Amino acid sequence: MTAVPLPRRRSQSVNPANSNTASDVTPVFALKELVARLQREQHKIQDLLSSLGFALRSFNNLNQFLELIPLIASRVTDADGGALVLYKPNGQVRWQRLHCQDGRHCQDIRQALEAATSQLAASSSTAPSITPNTATLDYQVSRFLGPDVQLFGTAILIKNTERGRLYVFSRDPEYKWTETRQKLVRLVADQTAVAIENDELTVELRQKERLDRELEIGAEIQLRLLPRQCPKIQGVELAAKCQTANRVGGDYYDFIPTSHNKGGQKNPRNPAGPWSVVIGDVMGKGVPAGLIMTMTRGMLRAEVLNGHSPARILQHLNQVMYNDLENSHRFVTLFYSEYDPVTRVLSYSNAAHNPPLLWQAATGTIKRLDTLGMLIGLDANSLYQEAQVQLYPGDTIIYYTDGFTDAANKNGDRFDEENLVKAFDWACRHCSGPQAILEYLFDRVQQFIGPNNRNSDDMTLVVMQVKTPETNANAE
Repeated sequence: MTAVPLPRRRSQSVNPANSNTASDVTPVFALKELVARLQREQHKIQDLLSSLGFALRSFNNLNQFLELIPLIASRVTDADGGALVLYKPNGQVRWQRLHCQDGRHCQDIRQALEAATSQLAASSSTAPSITPNTATLDYQVSRFLGPDVQLFGTAILIKNTERGRLYVFSRDPEYKWTETRQKLVRLVADQTAVAIENDELTVELRQKERLDRELEIGAEIQLRLLPRQCPKIQGVELAAKCQTANRVGGDYYDFIPTSHNKGGQKNPRNPAGPWSVVIGDVMGKGVPAGLIMTMTRGMLRAEVLNGHSPARILQHLNQVMYNDLENSHRFVTLFYSEYDPVTRVLSYSNAAHNPPLLWQAATGTIKRLDTLGMLIGLDANSLYQEAQVQLYPGDTIIYYTDGFTDAANKNGDRFDEENLVKAFDWACRHCSGPQAILEYLFDRVQQFIGPNNRNSDDMTLVVMQVKTPETNANAE
């Protein structure tokens, strides 16, 4: 059969003048399509990363946020899937989250990741470490996924400590892990690290707020246990102040109406009856010292009701508290005194506390009030001595804790007892009344350590001054 030639169409005619234009149509169109596709990819990546940033700023549940990480990491890199592996605080590995687009292979990938992490966990259990071996984990994941999977992994770093790994994988043999794709995966990993750290900081903040609230309650209870105001005792004036270094302190002072007098009669808060003036200090600061201080107060008040002498009261208190204090590895210094307004005699006994200072108005001299005695809680069989001193109008006593003498300035120099004696002597000569003396002594210590500094130890001061005839007349 002979072929019949077809007539030439006009559209097939070629104009030599237009030949170059027709040949250039295809490359230009392809370039435009490539630019448009790259722009779409760029917008997609920007949208995904913006969504991840928004989720990071607004998430309330860390687990929900972690669900997004493998998905976002695989989407921004056009990969098939991603996996997030985090480390437990003890260094063991736990598989966390997985995303894969192909449902047929998803189960295989899940089993491969679980097998890799399980095998590493088994090997690390025999030799546990804070951080698993990253190279070993990468090798196990790659081995179980197989050679056909293009895998890339990067660290999740929190404060320069590796807390996990983010893996992204593709089954496409033509897939390449370019530098841009690797940077995108690292960016997602960094966002993951920020989310984990923020969550941990939130937990720590809540714990701190809870602890602060407990400390506030403890400080409030301790403040209520200390005398709200000084009692009115016939013939004397009192002033007292406790300044704790922390919210809860270990210093203690108290005024206790005794249940006896020399004639054995009861004293239902009679200003003319004997009163106990007590000051103590628990070794240490903070909540433990505050708890022991509270225990000491309750036991001492119960012991005072028995009507024993000051030395016998300290002896009984030491025997009762010995076992509790021995187990806590803390001890208590305590100075216990009883003042009789009728005779103006102060009876006292000291359990290794800073001896109170007595300024004698008649001679202008200062005397230390001290007796031999061990710390409360140091030896169950400790014995305590007792002494008495006769007071006269104008005599002034300060009970203080070692926060005054141990107060240090920026050079490390201590205020010490010598400076306290000098300041106390000056105050007794120039200040009017116990409150003015108390304020002056606190001001002197504050000036010594620095106006803007705070003492590192609790400071407690009780000032007791025997009224002069002029003071009694003004009071009447």
